[in-house]
Amino acid sequence: MTTPAAAAVSLSADEARRIALRAQGFLGAPDRRAGVRGVLRHLGAVQLDTISVLARSHELVPYARLGAVGRGAVEAAYWSEGHAFEYWSHAACVLPMEEWPHFAFRRRANRARGHRWHILADQDRSTRAVLDRLRAEGPLTSTGLGGAKNGGEWFQWSETKIAVEWLLDIGEVVCTERRSWKRVYDLAERAVPDALFHDGLDDRECLRRLVALAGRSLGVGTRADIADYHRLKGEQVDAVIADSGLVPVEVEGWGRPAWADPAALATVPRGRHRTTLLSPFDSLVWDRARTERVFGFTHRLEAYVPKAQRIHGYFAMPLLAGGWLRGRVDPAREGTTLVARQLSLASPGDARHMAAALREAAEWVGCDAVRVERAATPQEAAAVTAELAAL
Repeated sequence: MTTPAAAAVSLSADEARRIALRAQGFLGAPDRRAGVRGVLRHLGAVQLDTISVLARSHELVPYARLGAVGRGAVEAAYWSEGHAFEYWSHAACVLPMEEWPHFAFRRRANRARGHRWHILADQDRSTRAVLDRLRAEGPLTSTGLGGAKNGGEWFQWSETKIAVEWLLDIGEVVCTERRSWKRVYDLAERAVPDALFHDGLDDRECLRRLVALAGRSLGVGTRADIADYHRLKGEQVDAVIADSGLVPVEVEGWGRPAWADPAALATVPRGRHRTTLLSPFDSLVWDRARTERVFGFTHRLEAYVPKAQRIHGYFAMPLLAGGWLRGRVDPAREGTTLVARQLSLASPGDARHMAAALREAAEWVGCDAVRVERAATPQEAAAVTAELAAL
């Protein structure tokens, strides 16, 4: 493990938290002129997920930073004019198109492995058929290519789906649009701008750039934090961290080496804090260990936990207020009512923050009422209900 030679900067835990908040777009005035595309470039990756409660996660991420930006505008910002593409980063993510060259190392690794989860009987024939269709007909969904399923279980992909996903993995095909949540596939040579359409960066340079970008997006982070951002291996971070431009720091209470973006250290983080609900897949909280270390807040997505074993609910969303995580709520929609199926607060005074966040979220998704169904205590339910009535 690479150890900083002599950390030149010491940060308090509070300073590190504020640096992280600013780096993630939650401290200071948001750049509304740059809009959703600015958020994407700033974060470097926005995770996609199939779950949709208030909205899908990739919509919730810019909403949390910018406020009630139109949902149509969010989709258009991602999926028009070739500004972004979808690929494997922290998970399946929307990425700024300028990052295409940085993932050459992953495309090469996929090609060297020879297949993903499924193995085709005749890979050359199947992939050639997909490429021929796309070349002749333009961008297509898997349905347009002939269907995603083979008629069996949901995970039993058709030969065409396996082939096109493999081509996506190795960079011959790219997804620059989702249509009704379906990937739209196109030839990478046609969809990626000429200046970016290359795999000229060697693996080390790809990793160096991704480590630098992760450090910028996090503000400050440990080796594990930086690796997790784009799902690199620890040894990959070790190999390039000294040349990444990040500087070694010591953070009070972290108990392990850390690195920071020099720009994040140049000025003291100040400004207005955002009060909002966060997607569990938001990059501020997607790493559980980091979330506990930075905010003292333990959070677990329970969507895949059996209902009887859930503690906080199916899609519990952390409440960010005053630069801290101050509670959580499991939302649902019933007609034009936003229902807080279950909520909890860090302190009684957080009722007004929860109410404000719920009201804003309700208006954003077109609801005209908010109802608290259940809370950790009757007092919390009553307090949030009273605050909602006063808004």
